[in-house]
Amino acid sequence: MRDIDPASLDCLAALADEGSFDKAAARLAITQSAVSQRLRALEAQVGQPLVVRSRPLALTAAGKVLLRFARQWHALRADMARELGAAAAGARLPIAVNADSLATWVLPALDDVVQAGLREGYGLELVVDDQDFTHEWLRQGAVLGCVTTVSEALRGCALRPLGVMHYTAVASPAFVRAHLPRGLARDNFARVPFLVFNRKDDMQAQWVSRAFGVAAPRLQERYVPSSEAYVCAAVMGWGVGVAPWIQVRDAVARGALVAIAPAVTVPVALYWHQWQFGAADAAGAPSLLDRIGTALERGALAALGAAGSVPGAGTA
Repeated sequence: MRDIDPASLDCLAALADEGSFDKAAARLAITQSAVSQRLRALEAQVGQPLVVRSRPLALTAAGKVLLRFARQWHALRADMARELGAAAAGARLPIAVNADSLATWVLPALDDVVQAGLREGYGLELVVDDQDFTHEWLRQGAVLGCVTTVSEALRGCALRPLGVMHYTAVASPAFVRAHLPRGLARDNFARVPFLVFNRKDDMQAQWVSRAFGVAAPRLQERYVPSSEAYVCAAVMGWGVGVAPWIQVRDAVARGALVAIAPAVTVPVALYWHQWQFGAADAAGAPSLLDRIGTALERGALAALGAAGSVPGAGTA
């Protein structure tokens, strides 16, 4: 296959991001007719449909392959512009992260990269999903890198270990007094409300399994789909939360939360994956994706090292 038009790849990426022809046209500052023409030309060139005309739009398997290529092309284009001393013309570099990392250590880790992007003309786009599912965004080509629990790299991808995030059970002192006067135990956990991030989240069940040796425990679940609001709900006494220690340690220190069975934690190993297609430039400067990976690696080391471990935690 030869001479794929970069403008057509931009069009496909805009359709994938925006989910409709009109929004893609607005993003690209062209007409809807021009978007349709570029897509038809690209589909004719590859001989396969690339987009399912649904609401929102969806990509076919072939469309996902080309989307991955488009993302990589955008990153390479941004690297080229940076090496030439030119602005990156609004390049967007999407990466997927889990909500708990985003709420704790990712933003400080990426600050220098984002500030450089403001000067150099590129920007990061953060996609949020459960840490067990962010890898699928990478596999489908929707993002260029991801923070995930998956420990095996896809072919064509590089992997960096980031560290371990330790999850522990907490509740407000008032909740403990009212609902757990004798503590949380095997004979009462099923009657106690647990806070759950969303329906993909099984951290609470994992903690109960480790604490009480119960396989596939059934819990009373109260959904709070925001990392920050989740901790607030625990402080307000809505139920038992299982959250990263680095996110709740200050609340525990000031007495707003109580650690329940702190010897029991769920360790979650995190990894950074990125597509490997660029290299250092002629001056030895790393690619933008490598810069992002290095920033995350350093930020995770600072946040998830000894300071991120629960005092008194064991291997239960």
